[in-house]
Amino acid sequence: MKIVIGSDHAGYHLKLELAEHLRKAGHDVTDVGSHDPGPVDFPDIARAVCGAVREGGARGLMVCGTGVGASIAANKVRGIRAAVCHDVHSAHQSVEHDDVNVMCIGAQIVGPWLARDLVDAFVAAEFERNDDYIRRVQKLHDMEAE
Repeated sequence: MKIVIGSDHAGYHLKLELAEHLRKAGHDVTDVGSHDPGPVDFPDIARAVCGAVREGGARGLMVCGTGVGASIAANKVRGIRAAVCHDVHSAHQSVEHDDVNVMCIGAQIVGPWLARDLVDAFVAAEFERNDDYIRRVQKLHDMEAE
């Protein structure tokens, strides 16, 4: 799977670990920054991650301090459905039920071992194309168009 990954300075070190984990699992990983632990604004990284996701064929992964700022910024981008996930159930169910295409993780909330489990659940999940979920995701698209 194609994965676009990005972080701000607070998530930089965990992002590096997750990118390596994903590559070892055979995924095609593109790192859009930050490329060092110096201060960076998470909305800029969200724009880069989400732009690549919107181009198609990739899921996005963002790492910041709590995951909250990354999620807020990502959800401002048309066509993006981002969720903060700090437990494995949310990591897969957000894709299965809500067709989430960007997962946000807080490096100050979860450690590397749990983050790897979250990423594994996220990339393994598929949207369950039942009528209820399709209808609800369509309503999200409609809200976005208002």
